[in-house]
Amino acid sequence: MSIKKTLCSFIYHRLLGWKYRVTVPNYDKCVICAAPHTSNWDLLIGKLFYGAVGGKTSFMMKKEWFFFPLGPIFKAMGGIPVDRKRKTSLVDQMAERFARSKHFHLAITPEATRKANPNWKLGFYYIALKAQVPIALIGIDYPSKTITAGDAFVPTGNVEKDMRRIKLYFKNFRGKHPNNFALGDY
Repeated sequence: MSIKKTLCSFIYHRLLGWKYRVTVPNYDKCVICAAPHTSNWDLLIGKLFYGAVGGKTSFMMKKEWFFFPLGPIFKAMGGIPVDRKRKTSLVDQMAERFARSKHFHLAITPEATRKANPNWKLGFYYIALKAQVPIALIGIDYPSKTITAGDAFVPTGNVEKDMRRIKLYFKNFRGKHPNNFALGDY
């Protein structure tokens, strides 16, 4: 067991008291759809979880967060700064990154905010579709202190059908601030 995995496991399990259930395969490449995202703590808990299972994941974050001294820390954690004002296609950029990488896991929160947003962003879906990689669904549940990676599939291109599957998966998870999570229609 690596030092990183040992340290993450110790903090995640022993110090914080969290557990996990993982039933999805360990893909070389995948987009991770993680929800609910209701607190800044979700990033830390999620990174500790992924480290405890021995994985490495990247995540996209507003470029405004990449100031000194946080910028170098976020980049070391796998952070990819995103400039929302630029007119370049993030879907294309991330699909190219998948194509260039032998191993690449990209975690995205579909709500795109820590406030209740029933109109989930579909960027994670289109990235996986264009890159031809599976979407792994990972739910965080604060009441039980459990992260569950319990479903994964390759997107079909039928957005409505696939989003129904995704939202149904997340219906029983509760974020740190449950009022800040909204599934909307499914």
